[in-house]
Amino acid sequence: MSKYPKISDAEWKVMQVVWKKHPCTSSEIIEALKEDTTWNPKTIHTLIDRLVKKEALTAVKDSSFYEYTPKFTEEQLSQEETKSFVKKIYNGSINLLIANFLKEEKLTSEEIKELKDILDNKKSE
Repeated sequence: MSKYPKISDAEWKVMQVVWKKHPCTSSEIIEALKEDTTWNPKTIHTLIDRLVKKEALTAVKDSSFYEYTPKFTEEQLSQEETKSFVKKIYNGSINLLIANFLKEEKLTSEEIKELKDILDNKKSE
């Protein structure tokens, strides 16, 4: 079992706010999400509660309100999501993922160079 929690798309939006603003209160999270969503505050509170229960967020009571901080970095959860996606969709084959991606995408010369550099650096590790 993974040490990282499974995060839904909606929970991911909450996490993105917390990563940018932590520590932050639910009011601050709600205010930030008003710009990108039509969710009501009760929905956002539910998402925050789920993230605390999943141990993706820590909640510390500060006088009359809670302050939330992420338990994991965005990079850690992104890597976990990527691994899960590759395992589920491509049977764990990164080669199939890259091949499928490259067949469908038009890449600039600069993007191709960046990908080559990444692969060259990977060889030397």
